[in-house]
Order: sequence, then C-alpha cells, then structure tokens
Amino acid sequence: MEKTPKQGSNASLFPSTGIGSRFSNLNKSFKYSLRSLLTSCSKEEFYKAFSSFSNTEKELLHRLFLQVITSLHENLEDGFETVCLQTQAGATLDAVEEIVEEQDLDVLFSDRSNIMDVAENLSMAKKNEIQHLKHMVQLGEEHNQMLRTRLQLLREGNQVLSGASQAVEKFKSMNVNYGANSGDGHDV
Repeated sequence: MEKTPKQGSNASLFPSTGIGSRFSNLNKSFKYSLRSLLTSCSKEEFYKAFSSFSNTEKELLHRLFLQVITSLHENLEDGFETVCLQTQAGATLDAVEEIVEEQDLDVLFSDRSNIMDVAENLSMAKKNEIQHLKHMVQLGEEHNQMLRTRLQLLREGNQVLSGASQAVEKFKSMNVNYGANSGDGHDV
C-alpha cells in the first residue's frame, strides 16, 4: 500500500487551481480538532493510569501510545483527505467561495433578488386578479342564465295569458251570441 504525501504537500493532493481559503480553513480545523481530541492525555496522567506497572513498562507503554496516536493521526488525516478528494469537497468549497466573491462584487445581485421578488409578487397578484375576473364572469353568466329563464317563463306566461284572454274573448262572444239568439223569440 502506497503512502500519500503528508503535510506541506496538500497542493499535490488537491489538483484544483489552488486550495481556496474555505477548504484550507476546513482542513486546518479538522487537524486541530483531531490533535486536541487525540492528545488530551499528558504523560503524568498516562503514568497514573498504569500505576501498578514499573517505570520501564510505563515508559514503553507511553512510547507505544505515542506511536499509536501518531499513526492514528496520520490515518485519520489521510482518510479525511481521501474523502475530500472523492467528494470533491475542495472544488465545491472553491466554487462556493468564487460565487460568494462574485456576489459581493456584483452590486446588482441584491437588486436582482429584489426584482425577482417583485416579479413574483406581481405575477401572483395578476393570477389572483385573473381568478377574481373568472369568478365575476361566472357570476355574470349565472345571472344572465337566470334572466333568460325568467324571460322564457314570462313568454310562456304571456302565451298562457294570451290563450286565456282568447278563451275569455271567445267565451264573451259566445255569450253575446247566446244572448242575441235567446232574445229573438223569447221576450216576455
């Protein structure tokens, strides 16, 4: 298994145009936190933990402990760098940094977002207005249908009334004819 280069050669591990400050800060923070987690045991504390051992055994165990911790540091740092390479964390953070810098330099960026908000609000208002107008048209159509129905009923009522008035006129004429016919020879 081939070892990857250690500290000072990180630029060869991350072949982008250079390590951005965001990735560099992430890498440093990881290494500092790793060191503080893995070296929190002083020599005196270590010796107290193995108080039943002889001084020579304590010294050998402490050296072994330091070798294990050093190896663990290296392995964790290598693992972190491998994960960063595989996930392209450096390139991603560089892209984020570049976008942030571009937005900081672009004085119209905040105006664009405000314009987009205004455009979205205007669009929503127009959609609401269209819905309101559709509702008003629907109400107008319902009102017109109601008026057409009334008009039809009135026409039908007029026809009924016209038929009734014709029947009344016919009845009157029949009555007049009856009265005229009955007065011809039956006067007392």
